[in-house]
Amino acid sequence: MRRHNRTLFRTARAILRDDAEAEDALQEAYLHAYEAIGNYRGEAKLSTWLARIVANEALMRVRKRTRRAAIVPLQAAASEDEINEIPDDNMDDSPERSAQRSEMRRLLEVEIDALPDDYRVVFVLRAVEELSVEETAEALGIPQATVRTRLFRARSLLREALASKIDLACEEAFSFAGERCDRIVAHVLERMK
Repeated sequence: MRRHNRTLFRTARAILRDDAEAEDALQEAYLHAYEAIGNYRGEAKLSTWLARIVANEALMRVRKRTRRAAIVPLQAAASEDEINEIPDDNMDDSPERSAQRSEMRRLLEVEIDALPDDYRVVFVLRAVEELSVEETAEALGIPQATVRTRLFRARSLLREALASKIDLACEEAFSFAGERCDRIVAHVLERMK
């Protein structure tokens, strides 16, 4: 779990746009994977198989949320001030540089969340997680040409929004702190008992 947590969390986060719900989806996906491990045939990399399970779990949650939203009125969306900022754990840099990177990461995360759903998921898997076109296509169940097109369009949209700043902050987007990783592992192991 520790080897794949960050990638799988980012996959769920890209689809759900909510840290807590992404954690829940990841935990459920691990349980589904544990139950289905006997069906894993090794045709794809384990990380790709797990990403597909996580994506399916997250997409199922989106569908449920959409059905509920049709019945219950939506509350006002959170303002930018209410968005939780993920702390920067790198203490080796100057406070100035650390603050700049933190702000850039926050801006990038907001712009990624603003991308259309199909573009956002592909962008996170390809650009943030650095999965191959083949792995992304397999994880999402779409053609490789669609992955390439969506990535191109997502980058164009982000560049318009962030200009040259996108490349500087991409690596640290949606940081995955050790505490979150530990919490997910502990919850999954607890539920497996």
